[in-house]
Amino acid sequence: MVDFGITYKFIVFPGFLFTLALGLALTWLDRKVSARFQWRVGPPWYQPLADILKLLGKQISLPEGSSTFLFVVSPMIGLAGITLACTILWAVCLDPVNTFLGDLIVVLYLLILPSVGLVLGGFSSGSPFGGLGASRELKLILSYEVAYMIAVFTAAYKSGSILLGSIIGQQASHGMFIFYPSCFLAFIVSIFCIQAKMGAVPFDAAEAEQEIAGGALAEYSGSLLALFKITKAMMMATLPVLVMVLFMGRIDLSSWPGGINFAIKYVIIALLGTLIRNTNPRLRIDQITRFFWGPVLAVAVIGFILAVLGA
Repeated sequence: MVDFGITYKFIVFPGFLFTLALGLALTWLDRKVSARFQWRVGPPWYQPLADILKLLGKQISLPEGSSTFLFVVSPMIGLAGITLACTILWAVCLDPVNTFLGDLIVVLYLLILPSVGLVLGGFSSGSPFGGLGASRELKLILSYEVAYMIAVFTAAYKSGSILLGSIIGQQASHGMFIFYPSCFLAFIVSIFCIQAKMGAVPFDAAEAEQEIAGGALAEYSGSLLALFKITKAMMMATLPVLVMVLFMGRIDLSSWPGGINFAIKYVIIALLGTLIRNTNPRLRIDQITRFFWGPVLAVAVIGFILAVLGA
């Protein structure tokens, strides 16, 4: 028998539809602020939704020589992963008691699926641009994931738990982790890593439209391309929530002041990403690798050591 309560949470709130709407709103905000940086007016509020609807109405073209099954399934892998991840994260924010053993590990696993889907889609397209984009995306994953994992587990070590609800509870009792030197360093690392996870400037070498015609997405069209765009919008809405849970976890959405406080912190983290995108040029893939395996990894390790030492 179908549990309609779980189905509602997964599809409507706080799952797919809610996160997609929030992600499209953040996409518009990002494009609007970016336009102001460049002395442009920017798009109307409905433009991200119009772009998705237009793609959904277009015909799908399957490239000759592609692996049809993988080519079609790849965008669905990423969408399924981010939908499950956002449902778990929002459910914990709404009710920190609503947690389960190892949910942090599960969320981290699910958040890597969009990148895996992009890699599979690029390699299965049969296109040199798609293969090159997939290769770069794979290098990106190997570059930022280590530092990101260390940053995440710095907060987990500080709380003494891998339960998202317990991490929120610890900060509600003892103050936000971001005020500790170890977790502040981990927070900085996380901000850069989620930029790379979203494939945003300056870490968008895997798509690089001006250079490799969209990379892994070069051969995608119609509703399959729309699924990738939807996944990216949902990533934009979900990744700041995980950062807030880990480092700003005094979350109380049951009260009006608590909801306003949450929204302010949420928008600040989203605008930090916009600021990074508009003040840095695209990096080459070798520069990205050196950046994450150099200073970013070093900062992450220092933060974890400080957490172990009790700083």
